Amino acid sequence: MGSTMKNHSTRATARTGPNPLLGLLLALVLIYHFLWNLLVPAHELPLRMEQVLTMTADLGMFVGLFAFRRVIPTPLFWIAFIAGIGLGAFRLSKYGWWTGHLVFALASAVSGCVG
Repeated sequence: MGSTMKNHSTRATARTGPNPLLGLLLALVLIYHFLWNLLVPAHELPLRMEQVLTMTADLGMFVGLFAFRRVIPTPLFWIAFIAGIGLGAFRLSKYGWWTGHLVFALASAVSGCVG
């Protein structure tokens, strides 16, 4: 007789705020970068452009961490926060301003290398 229309309510997922996966990735990259600069000595001084680029990237990751503060676990945020502060503190050491690493050591000559 008559056709009935079903009321299909589409429920849109209204997610506001940043993606938690990106926040997790940013925090882990910041922590990894800090550990790399802490544990691995720098073996050469970078060019000025590379120095400025890495300093800008470190600062950008540190500032960007605050955009994800509510979506990443609190302990991970604070560990990444301390890692960001540590990356800035490395720049205050003797060669850290240029390298971003805590330690600077010249690599020894590799045997069998013609030079």
